[in-house]
Amino acid sequence: MSKQVMSESSYVGKISALKGLMVEIIILHAMPEERELLVVEGLDDVHLEVSYFTSNGAVCVNINNSLELRCGQKVYATNEKITIPVGPATMGRVFNALGQPLDKGEDIKTNRRVISEASGIKSYKAKQKPELLETGLKVIDFLTPFVKGRKIGIIGGAGVGKTVLTMEMIHNVTKGDKSLSIYCGVGERIREGNELYVTLKETDVLKNTVMFFGQMDSTPAIRSMVGPAAATAAEYFRDEEGRDILFFIDNIYRHIQALTEISTNFGLIPSEGGYAPNVFTELRRLQDRLSSTENGSITSVQAVYIPADDLSDPAVQAIQQQLDSVLVLSRSIAEQGIRPAVDLLKTTSSLLTPQIVGQRHYDLVAEVQAIMQKYDSLKNIIAIVGENELSPADRIDYQHAKLLIDFFNQDFSVAEHLTGKPGQYFTRDQTLAGIEEILGIKQSDKK
Repeated sequence: MSKQVMSESSYVGKISALKGLMVEIIILHAMPEERELLVVEGLDDVHLEVSYFTSNGAVCVNINNSLELRCGQKVYATNEKITIPVGPATMGRVFNALGQPLDKGEDIKTNRRVISEASGIKSYKAKQKPELLETGLKVIDFLTPFVKGRKIGIIGGAGVGKTVLTMEMIHNVTKGDKSLSIYCGVGERIREGNELYVTLKETDVLKNTVMFFGQMDSTPAIRSMVGPAAATAAEYFRDEEGRDILFFIDNIYRHIQALTEISTNFGLIPSEGGYAPNVFTELRRLQDRLSSTENGSITSVQAVYIPADDLSDPAVQAIQQQLDSVLVLSRSIAEQGIRPAVDLLKTTSSLLTPQIVGQRHYDLVAEVQAIMQKYDSLKNIIAIVGENELSPADRIDYQHAKLLIDFFNQDFSVAEHLTGKPGQYFTRDQTLAGIEEILGIKQSDKK
């Protein structure tokens, strides 16, 4: 955002009201555009973004929540919108939602794109067979296959391991590969962002990664913009360079939370669950940008915070509707020391079909889910009468379920410095073979 010369021709009007992030302006001269940045006389570093118009004025967002604003101050147009740098020069760099560097590197002033404008919907010709991406994580590759160009969600409450699991996926999928990753941190802890940056740098993954952060200490305006900013960068690499993008968001719920805070500032009446109606429209607009075209693909992994561990929360439900696979992390499982703390029964995927994963994989998933369902119902019986009172068939299934739970427990490479245990990586074939061994299935029996 360059400094503008304030002239009579660019004069817009005066500030008439202030409320939190909301700034009302009476338009007295030039009419600004929607999403245009406005500056205040005498305050070059304060920028207001036009949100919507009223009968005689405009309502703006005080992006950085400046406390220097006063009613009566003159406002001028800049003829600019928020832009972020895109292209090869951004590789290995860290930016905020305004495109400003957070890594002490040089500011990139060329090849910038407006973040509020999608590149447009283009035709996409699906491949004959979807391409599976291996994560090396047994439970993910088995229950929620990672398919190029699709969306997977990691859902869980606070402290159940969403961020660590996301970091492990970035580490495993991009290490030693030429694929491009874009990481978008929304409303998360500053410590976690720093740990991720250091981990990617130490494992030589950072050079193929572009990072955007609007963290917990940022204003709701910045937090709501960082998702579209990262999507703008992904669209450039997809459309202009024909790249396949791995897009990681941690945490997409915080995007909704930031939009809700802004709506509250604007005095919009909330609907179900306390969320403003426009919040879910903005969510859908962002999700639609994370799509694939005939030039390239965007494969996204989205961590989703569950407020109060309530899966029925309207925002969580709205996010799930946009996902192809949902990996649910459970607090009760995490308390048992199992990592990743995946709830094997609540985890679902629309991509588990014989056409995508093969008949062998599909049949194994059906058998494992049946066993885990039986295990869940037997736990209450065992608590009363004990395991010895089960029938031989039920006892075998119960033992198989406990072995499967233990099998899906896995050490992470990104947590090696904390646990002292080296990270584990399993191919999909190794995972399927391990499950078949537990269930006593021989390949010769399946032919």
